Amino acid sequence: MKIFSACEAIRDHISQYKSTHESIALVPTMGHLHDGHISLIELAKTKATKVVVSIFINPIQFNQVSDYERYPRTLNDDLEKLRQFNIDVVFTPDLDELYPQGTTNTPKIIIPQLTESLEGQYRPGHFDGVCTVVCKLFNIITPDVAIFGAKDFQQLLIIRRMTQDLNFNIDIICGETRREADGLAMSSRNSHLSPAQRTLAPKLFSALQQTKDQFSSNDIKTLQEKGVSWLEQHGFRVEYFSIRDAENLQPITQGTDNAVVLAAAWLGETRLIDNLLFPMP
Repeated sequence: MKIFSACEAIRDHISQYKSTHESIALVPTMGHLHDGHISLIELAKTKATKVVVSIFINPIQFNQVSDYERYPRTLNDDLEKLRQFNIDVVFTPDLDELYPQGTTNTPKIIIPQLTESLEGQYRPGHFDGVCTVVCKLFNIITPDVAIFGAKDFQQLLIIRRMTQDLNFNIDIICGETRREADGLAMSSRNSHLSPAQRTLAPKLFSALQQTKDQFSSNDIKTLQEKGVSWLEQHGFRVEYFSIRDAENLQPITQGTDNAVVLAAAWLGETRLIDNLLFPMP
């Protein structure tokens, strides 16, 4: 496993791969790797001959400095996990490598419309930071495919839009959400939950399942309100619980083939997000 922290060094290495017609899959991460990340890596192995995993905690996608500082940093453990899965290349850039002029002065990638609701409403500027760092990784690594998880569903749609609009020749592939046995979506932030909160956390997925089971396109407002109420009764502080068109995240309209219910809620100081796709009847 090759580990690079400098942009030029990894560019040179990728060029060697491409000179022998290897295909490249990129799995971008912020580290603190769990089985959800590993499932994306395993998917990447089926899509290309070489897999690159990036580990970079991107400051410009955090809304609060305290959240950035609190994010788990486990690089040595992460590298050990990746060695066990025979990863070809790991990219662990320093902050100055990706933001040589500093984070305040860096140009940012802004994708309109898709970034303005749901996560964008409660985390203004978050997706600008995500798109900026992903665009940088795409330019440095020039992958043929890139793998993103379905848990961050809005992010997935935004990255696909950015890739299309900026003419990247990269196939964006979605990996399924990996869940714990009780249904909780795997996330690096789950480690912040107290034992009592960890017991409650799977109820977020339960609320999504109940909404799917009870779905009627004529009663969306009531279903959303019921989801919020049920979660609040179990100790969550809900930011949004919304049923949307899975293609564009617009409110459901007649003729939509697929829907997605998306939620974000706090348990104590930990923010959880999840979603569930389902076909329209």
